[in-house]
Amino acid sequence: MTSDFGGQLRIWRGKRRMSQLQLALVADVSARHIAFLETGRAKPSRHMVLRLGEALEVPRAERNLMLDAAGYRAVYARRPLDSATMEPIRKAITHMIAGHMPYPAFVFDRRWTVMDANASGHAMLSGFGLTDGDSFIDFLLEPGRGTELVENWHEVAAHLAARFRLESAHLGGDAVLEQAAEALACEAGEVDHGGRGDLPPVLAVRFRFGGKVYPMFSTITQFGTADDIALADIKIEMFFPSDEACEVFFRNMAG
Repeated sequence: MTSDFGGQLRIWRGKRRMSQLQLALVADVSARHIAFLETGRAKPSRHMVLRLGEALEVPRAERNLMLDAAGYRAVYARRPLDSATMEPIRKAITHMIAGHMPYPAFVFDRRWTVMDANASGHAMLSGFGLTDGDSFIDFLLEPGRGTELVENWHEVAAHLAARFRLESAHLGGDAVLEQAAEALACEAGEVDHGGRGDLPPVLAVRFRFGGKVYPMFSTITQFGTADDIALADIKIEMFFPSDEACEVFFRNMAG
């Protein structure tokens, strides 16, 4: 990416498919000022850089680059999750995933690397040969892995491909997510929903465990007001049973 502020602003505006006028309306500035900033005829204030970054939904790490290009100090930090400052966050995450027992819950980073899980989640990961620090994307892309573990893999692969593309677009482009999306889309092929009537309210992932199939759906939670770079990327995925047999399975597994 270009090192000058005007060039970065123009690139991010293009990524968000916004005209200068559209950006001006969202950021509450004049379109003429946007044009002057992009051509270098005007220098932005620190507040203006942050305002435009917010209007364009630029990820925080890239907002730091915009600040640096404009001659200002970065304001968004990347703190280790095990640091003292992040202790309340760690407690909140632990509370969420532990409270979700007996059903599995996982903590992932920006590129779907496993950061943590509750007891049921770790049991599932162990069954898959995974542990904290492993890439869930790499695991899914192993040949034959998806169909081995998920009965409705083609539907799930199509859903994941769309999600990874959406996440990559939000980040302004991420090669890992884009490559994963392309590979999963190829595996999914053409998903035919015809002849089944209305689609269900949520896609259930039909996991295979011990010769049986257990359908589950999930929710993904992120920190909506995070200003820490690493924290903004954290995703907490919690799975729920889609039928009584699945519910009983996880309750029995948890003892």
